[in-house]
Amino acid sequence: MTDVMPPPLAMPAFSHAPRPYQGPSREEVLALRKRYVNPALFTLYRDPIMIVEGKMQYLFDETGRRYLDLFAGIVTVSCGHCHPKVLQRVQAQAAALQHATTIYLHPNLPLLAQKLASKMPAGLDVTYFVNSGSEANDLAVTMARLFTGNTDVIALRNAYHGGSPSAVGLTSHHTWKHPLPGQAGIHHALSPDPATSPLSGTAEEIASKSAADIRQLIRYSTPGRIAAFIAEPIQGVGGVTRGAPNYFRDAYSIVREYGGLCIADEVQTGFGRTGEHYWGFQNYGVVPDIVTMAKGIGNGAPLAAVTTRKEVAEALTSRIHFNTFGGNPVSMAAGLAVLEVIDEDGLQENARQVGARLLQGLRRLQKHHPLVGEVRGMGLMLGVELVTDRKTRVPAGPQTLEVLEAAREMGVLLGKGGLDGNVLRIKPPMCITLEDADFAVDVLDRALARADR
Repeated sequence: MTDVMPPPLAMPAFSHAPRPYQGPSREEVLALRKRYVNPALFTLYRDPIMIVEGKMQYLFDETGRRYLDLFAGIVTVSCGHCHPKVLQRVQAQAAALQHATTIYLHPNLPLLAQKLASKMPAGLDVTYFVNSGSEANDLAVTMARLFTGNTDVIALRNAYHGGSPSAVGLTSHHTWKHPLPGQAGIHHALSPDPATSPLSGTAEEIASKSAADIRQLIRYSTPGRIAAFIAEPIQGVGGVTRGAPNYFRDAYSIVREYGGLCIADEVQTGFGRTGEHYWGFQNYGVVPDIVTMAKGIGNGAPLAAVTTRKEVAEALTSRIHFNTFGGNPVSMAAGLAVLEVIDEDGLQENARQVGARLLQGLRRLQKHHPLVGEVRGMGLMLGVELVTDRKTRVPAGPQTLEVLEAAREMGVLLGKGGLDGNVLRIKPPMCITLEDADFAVDVLDRALARADR
């Protein structure tokens, strides 16, 4: 890489002017947070930034400075911050009826369920709405246990499925794993990701061997039958990792052989984010029995869902199950608007095109920066693994933090993940433009150069 870099690209023009901020100062907010907020709620940067406004793919701090959001609140925002159509629908519904539980009829709930069914493979057409991805995964496992009569559940190593007492048992990413009681019957199989797997062979061979590990777990660690297998099509918190395409075909076949249901956790991959398909599982040619989703479905509203076949859903009627806020009309209005915007604005195709541009640019940086060990992902769900040595793949944790800080100084907000916290996570709103992608790559080029020193 040359010592002299060309002048930096300017952030793409944007017509929105943020409103003057008139609230408490950043210092006052930070002091209040330290005094009154649980310290488990952490901030990302050494010198925390305060975000007070958002518009589409951009965020603004209290000074009016604009940032390109490449993390989108951990993929919560799919259509863009304060998308006008989503905002208008939510405001109109809140003005008409803010809350009504599902013991009463309201059109928004079945309309959104119908819309989701139209996006699913045939047969996956019954939905239960909840408030978060953790709740969705809890409910999916509950339904699988009721339907199969079995208890044991298999998840993947390095997975993340939520923070509730039940969902955290499915989570095996060590940063999130808590020593909670009541996690009997949860088992973690080998991840098929070839970069982190202890197995040898081609990516396809590692995938086959990893699927075979599920059979071994069932035979030696369970009563010989399981309730469910749950997995993310691409691990998000785990560092944007995945196996070869044959993994899910093999894994699903084995799970069904032993009486289990297959759950696809689409909380981060769903709604067109991977570009080629609307759902992450479609990239592998499989059809799950249950699909869980959250984050992007509400574009920031507290909304999640579990979609399954009718006979699986009916198993839940053997128990009284009620969710006070799940299916509330405001969140349903947000979900309906989001699904319309994804189609009307062509966001899945945009994810494919802009994601390809980002991937191409990131792989170009990989050639010039030894710090970049691997670039991976699909569409607008991308990861950049940073290492101190490409042969040994020693994680470059401190350098990852330096890249995050440098990018933030230049106006780009990134995330990080992976077992060792050395993977840059890039998951912007799906309305991001090609010009934004070029600007982001230019900023990362400079941030990597600074961390390389």
